Amino acid sequence: MDLKSLTLEELTEECASWGEKPYRARQIYAWMHSRLAVSYDEMTDLSKAFREKLAAWPLTVLEKAEMQTSALDGTRKYLFRLSDGNMIESVLMPYHHGNSVCISSQAGCRMGCRFCASTIGGLSRNLSASEMLDQIYRIQADTGERVSNVVVMGTGEPLDNYENLLRFIRILTSGEGLCISQRNVTVSTCGLVPKIRELAEEKLAITLAISLHAPNDEIRRQIMPIANQYRIRDLLSACREYFEKTGRRITFEYSLISGVNDRPEHARELAGLIRGLPSHVNLIPVNPVRERSYQRSTRAEVDNFKNILENCGINVTIRREMGADIDGACGQLRKKFLHAEGDKQDEGILGD
Repeated sequence: MDLKSLTLEELTEECASWGEKPYRARQIYAWMHSRLAVSYDEMTDLSKAFREKLAAWPLTVLEKAEMQTSALDGTRKYLFRLSDGNMIESVLMPYHHGNSVCISSQAGCRMGCRFCASTIGGLSRNLSASEMLDQIYRIQADTGERVSNVVVMGTGEPLDNYENLLRFIRILTSGEGLCISQRNVTVSTCGLVPKIRELAEEKLAITLAISLHAPNDEIRRQIMPIANQYRIRDLLSACREYFEKTGRRITFEYSLISGVNDRPEHARELAGLIRGLPSHVNLIPVNPVRERSYQRSTRAEVDNFKNILENCGINVTIRREMGADIDGACGQLRKKFLHAEGDKQDEGILGD
């Protein structure tokens, strides 16, 4: 059992099964999710006997394997080691309005988007709610500063880890934990249509970000295998349903790839697709990945694409590039580490 993945209600029920009073659950919960304890020994308002009893259940705490800091803007890229040896990465982005953290939801990814480093090597496993939470907790403890915004946009497809994602959101935004507002949480998906509809029924106040990256099915199938399963028409229908049930406008992520999806006609086609749907387009000059041939659009092409969308009445921004002098793009630091470990094994440096 993973106590840090339990909601307060579930932890209260668990404590009752041990013959403990409900207030014990609130104490443990506060230590894990508010005080960010890394061991049961820190929980000094619990008796020593009770702490020894709790030791039978592992307390999820991530190990910081590496951290890079951008000299340009203070962005920090963290590489965390999980208890089974898997590696994940997270990013701290300091803004004037507060600290934002981008977390991973899976170790690896099986979605196969052609321009993304995260999917190289495939999916190792889902992350538990506690492993998602502890990325934020370790970063907040490391900086000594509060995290105010959370983006589930790192390695992995969040809606492919749906139950753990919901558990993560509920614990993160609970009043007894870090108490981050749901409005300050963004979840990004490549477009798992049934899960978007399911998420709409939860009526959460989070922002849903759709990795669209193409104005039509033909181009989208070239760069995103998920498009072979769900058409853009069905994806946009699910987005409209999400807005109708939550009142939250949709963010469309659009990575601009030179010569693939960045032409003026693509901008006009995109505008026609989403016109009338309360939304915002986030343009992202694609990060080159060594294993892929895609190149980013020029600044002039990005600006022209943006201007066409604006002239069509679409809300649009160009994502601010952060951490450009480090392995800032999603999946790059983890991939570099895995390559290095593989090279060591090939050289016989690592023994059995």
